[in-house]
Formats: sequence, C-alpha cells, structure tokens
Amino acid sequence: MPADLESLEAVLDYHFGNRSLLERALTHKSRVYEKNLKSVLNDNEQLEFLGDSILGFIVSELLISRYPQYPEGRLSKVKAHLVSASHLHQVAQEIDLGDHLLLGRGEEMSGGRSKPALLANAIEALIAAVYLDGGIEAASRFVAEKIVADFEAPEEGSDKMLDYKSALQEMAQALKLPQPRYSIVEERGPEHAKTFLVEVRVGREWASRAEGLSKKSAGQRAAQLVLQQLAESGR
Repeated sequence: MPADLESLEAVLDYHFGNRSLLERALTHKSRVYEKNLKSVLNDNEQLEFLGDSILGFIVSELLISRYPQYPEGRLSKVKAHLVSASHLHQVAQEIDLGDHLLLGRGEEMSGGRSKPALLANAIEALIAAVYLDGGIEAASRFVAEKIVADFEAPEEGSDKMLDYKSALQEMAQALKLPQPRYSIVEERGPEHAKTFLVEVRVGREWASRAEGLSKKSAGQRAAQLVLQQLAESGR
C-alpha cells in the first residue's frame, strides 16, 4: 500500500489545493489498466510529458541566473545532468517517492516502486502537478529546492558532473542487470590524434557504441547512450 499523501506533501514542502492532481501524478498506467479506467486523464503520462518541458525551462532559467558567465555549450552540459533520468531517480529516492506511487498489482510485484525510469518519470509528473496547482512560481521553487538544490557545477574540464559510467553501473545494479562491460572496438588516426570507438554492453539486450578522442570520453558517451535506452524502455 502506498504511504499517505500528507507525509509526501510535508517532504515536498508544498500542499496541494487540488489533491487529485497529486494523486494523478503518482498513478502509473498499470493501475489504470488494472482498474479498467481507459481515460488518459487517470494516469501520469500526460503530466510526465508536461513536466519534462517545465523542468527544462526552469532549470535553464536557474542556470543562466546562477552561472551568467558560462557559454551555451557548458550550460547545456550542466542542464543535461540535472534533467537526466539518473539524477531524477536520485531525487526520487531522497524523498522516498516510490513509497507513494499508485501501481497495478503486476507492477507492484515486479518491483515498480524502485525502478529508476518509473521514478524519474514520476518526478516529472509531480513537477507538472505542482505547476498546474500552484503556478510557475511554485514549480520553480520546487525545482530549485529539490532538483537543483545546492548543486554546484564542477570546474571547467572536470568529468565529475558527467560520470555516466558510474550512473550506468548504479542503474544496472538497481535493475538487477549484469554490470556494464566496456571494450575498444577500433582505434583510428595517427598516434598524436587518435579516435577511439568504444562499446559498452549490459547483458545481452543493452549495448551501444560511441567515438571519442580518448578511451575515457568514448566510454562515457557510450554509457550515456545505454542510460538513455534503459530510461526509454521503462525498466
């Protein structure tokens, strides 16, 4: 059984005027199918769609305000981290969002409350629900306090912010998948300007290749692509 909604509102530091918006944001489509409620207005997928856009807009605005000296390319990299499924999954874990989800029995039995992609999607739906209930100011406050919080962008050239390999390892562990395996598929170019093609595999089903000017950068990019595959799969 999901935990009570008042405790979630306390953690969010936001109380809904329209509680049904919160309930919808927490309702997975498996619950709707199980109850034979066919309207798309009964699950959180449309809210997820809206929340994704709202999140991107608010994060962009916050980053421009916080880092006015950053060029567009670096702002895009910081934003990509903050709106990524792996970061949203971490946020969901911090507020115990999984305890409050409304799931169908099958999704419940398959560990839906801890699935990274499902939790990340629920965060986006929650952002949309706050926006519809309290407006852009309430949504901006929620994103600033829960999504961006005290995040500080690493120094220029640091890979800490973009450690997709660690994120992929953590997601594979959470999904009970084999640990990622990396291999160098090809090296091209002269010794002083080589390009590397790296492949990463997670079990038999998930794999991707990416190029980079170093083995590390190519591996990071390949890991990012597999992370995206896992997020889009709904695992």
